[in-house]
Amino acid sequence: MAARKRASSNSIPKNPDPSEKPNSPPPSDDEFRLAPPKLVVIFVISTLLCSIYLYLLCFHYEVDKELKRSILINAGLSLLGFFVTLKMIPVAARYVLRRNMFGFDINKKGTRQGEIKVPESLGIVVGIVFLIVAIIFQYFNFTEDSNWLVEYNAALASICFMILLGFVDDVLDVPWRVKLVLPSFATLPLLMAYAGHTTIVIPKPLVAYIGLEVLDLGRVYKLYMGLLAVFCTNSINIHAGLNGLEIGQTVVIAAAILIHNVMQIGASVDPEYHQAHAFSIYLTQPLMATSLAMLAYNWYPSSVFVGDTYTVFAGMTMAVVGILGHFSETLLIFFLPQVLNFLLSLPQLAGIVKCPRHRLPRFDPATGLLTGTKDGTLVNVYLRLFGPKTEKSLCIHLLVFQTLACAFCFILRHFLAGWYK
Repeated sequence: MAARKRASSNSIPKNPDPSEKPNSPPPSDDEFRLAPPKLVVIFVISTLLCSIYLYLLCFHYEVDKELKRSILINAGLSLLGFFVTLKMIPVAARYVLRRNMFGFDINKKGTRQGEIKVPESLGIVVGIVFLIVAIIFQYFNFTEDSNWLVEYNAALASICFMILLGFVDDVLDVPWRVKLVLPSFATLPLLMAYAGHTTIVIPKPLVAYIGLEVLDLGRVYKLYMGLLAVFCTNSINIHAGLNGLEIGQTVVIAAAILIHNVMQIGASVDPEYHQAHAFSIYLTQPLMATSLAMLAYNWYPSSVFVGDTYTVFAGMTMAVVGILGHFSETLLIFFLPQVLNFLLSLPQLAGIVKCPRHRLPRFDPATGLLTGTKDGTLVNVYLRLFGPKTEKSLCIHLLVFQTLACAFCFILRHFLAGWYK
């Protein structure tokens, strides 16, 4: 869900004004010019988010040389994926415009920018480049008899399935109730191939009451995995509506995942534990690199829309790394703003309160400020609490909140270590 209004046949009046051209063809290749990527913004964001991770990986912890080599090879391929994505977005934008896949930015309605046709569904570029990078990486890291190869390919199959379903949604405009079910099908390859443990560690304060330190959930654990994937996939999709918000929250959470993984590798001597968290890094680095390339075009003012293709792809990828890296509890705390947004949205999603198609704030063309509506989203609640803001300012505030939620998770883990588990 993004701040866009799709062009459709229903939006064209039956008796149009002769002076208007509602069915005007999309601009030709010579006329079409995509705004240049905002690389300075991306440099600042990537420096802030990646510096801690790279310091921990390269200097603070003594990571096994072979493991570090694999991580750095993956990082190099991810960097290559960044530049490929950067070059492919303008090319793909021309193709989607030819097919009339564009929208208008609702949060700029009434201004000149609100009349510009913005190419949609460019998340397909990020998804394809991500898959290519992840597949090529197999050549450098996995052997034919590798224990992790089956789960790695199953993870890619689930992510690929979700990209397909997301693009189908962008093209066919699938009802939101159906969207809730789609991730369940996409997780099937992962659930069928999952050969890891199905146990949970009982928190120490509860051991005396339950009588067990470790509880085997069996098939219930796989059900939990599926539900986690459904939540992560849809939570990114509904916490949206601002230029840069969908991708911004993804790169912040991805950076937190990378920091968490390298900290766990550095604090453990168990090789299997190392591999589980390295597995997570192998998928998170390409996600972050390709997402940053897309953010260069999607940051305010956005020149492309990512579409549901990106939001469901990003959510599924982070769900997969949380499941196979065995840190789903930590992942949910990283998703604290998304959990809050989901709880605020429940009355409307459940049909208790009327749910409009676009649950966006109200834009005032005269002032350029957004004002919160009564819709139950974190975006609207934030505006009601702190007053009207520009779209860019509001997005930055929400991304800072996302960063604080991730920092809170690390602080919580630090104080509960050794007591909670």
